[in-house]
Amino acid sequence: MLFERKGDWLLLKIPLQWEGVSIEAFFSHVLLASKKQIHLFKMEKKVQLNNQNVPWNTLLTKEDILKIKLFQQQPNDIIPTYMDLSVLYEDDFLLVVNKPASIDTHPHSSEDASSLLNGVAYHLLFNGEERQLKHIHRLDRDTTGCVLFAKHDLVANMLDSMLRERKIKRTYIALVQGTLSQKKGTINKPIGKDRHHGSRRRISETGQTAITHFKRMKQLPNEGLTLISCTLDTGRTHQIRVHLSSIHHPLAGDVLYGGKPTFDRQALHAVKIQFTHPISKEELTVFAPPLDKQPIFPVENWEALLMDTK
Repeated sequence: MLFERKGDWLLLKIPLQWEGVSIEAFFSHVLLASKKQIHLFKMEKKVQLNNQNVPWNTLLTKEDILKIKLFQQQPNDIIPTYMDLSVLYEDDFLLVVNKPASIDTHPHSSEDASSLLNGVAYHLLFNGEERQLKHIHRLDRDTTGCVLFAKHDLVANMLDSMLRERKIKRTYIALVQGTLSQKKGTINKPIGKDRHHGSRRRISETGQTAITHFKRMKQLPNEGLTLISCTLDTGRTHQIRVHLSSIHHPLAGDVLYGGKPTFDRQALHAVKIQFTHPISKEELTVFAPPLDKQPIFPVENWEALLMDTK
């Protein structure tokens, strides 16, 4: 999609494929705006067609310029907190941050100012942006790597939809206990809550569908570990941790699920994220090098090693 930013306005050039679609249908079916968002855009007159305010049932024509007031400052209730962030990718619509260990993805109360979301809010504010910031997915407190954030509600809706439709692919690396004999495999076991432990999950016939694909990358016999990569068809809490424990290869450092205390956290890192940009339609692949000060993972050229991961 051809676009340009001018001040607070996003300018979209309408391609032939959307000719004959009304402005309202374009917002609903292409930009995936909610009814509430569409109502606000209408009431606040934040949409123009060819520099004019027109009815929302107006049909679009190829080469039309649709203007959306998207980039004005939007105060939010996230407390900005300075953090030394590793920003892997950023543009006017979204950003990807390399999450360190020992930090939650999002705050657990309105007073909580210690999460990654608080740090990202500070990063934006420092750069003159106050946005309706939203995390699109999350990582466990002690899992590191790529986390995707949207800077606007409209973009967040589009990314949320892509996540539900499995159009955002995340690749993890993990160190598991023991020698994994399989070169690759799929674990398809439902996951539910553990009634006897508040924070644990377990394999349960009545749980939610959970599918994890894994591939062996390197055996580390001296350490008694195997390096693997994982991709998910579903996004259940602790999914990789539970699934690998269920095949008797728990994550190193993951004492909650039977791993040895080899490291001070579970050896799990979201090393790559791939998706189509919701506005530009550019194919994005973002890599996140491990951040541990005391290295957990072997030193590798992760981009070269994982480029063939489909």
